[in-house]
Amino acid sequence: MPFTSAKDIIVVSMCSARENTHRSPEDKYYDAIDKVADGDLAGAVAAFRSCLEDDPSMLDAMHGLIRALKDLGKLDEAIQVALRLAEIDPDDVLAHTSLSILYQNKGMIHEAEAEATKAKLLSWKLQLRQQREDAGIA
Repeated sequence: MPFTSAKDIIVVSMCSARENTHRSPEDKYYDAIDKVADGDLAGAVAAFRSCLEDDPSMLDAMHGLIRALKDLGKLDEAIQVALRLAEIDPDDVLAHTSLSILYQNKGMIHEAEAEATKAKLLSWKLQLRQQREDAGIA
């Protein structure tokens, strides 16, 4: 579309800016995933955080943020997000697995082992629940 004046360019720029500020949390989440795939971890962290500002209940965005922070070497920040995730959803196996990995990376072996044990126990609990449901046992 050819622009006929500077006013046309400004209007298009304003529309693009407006579209960016009114993006859904899901759009921001997928943008963050794309940034991870492109190797733009700092951009991914910003996009995950923006997503979570709009929808703090989007647990997948928290998982993504944890991973991006870890890959950036920001272990303390990643641990804080993982702790918050485990607080929100105590049965989230991946939250405890992430904590275990993060603690291990920091050399906090006792804490890493404790979180790994929690993750394993939760996994067994979920398997048992699924087996009972499959067998029709209440």
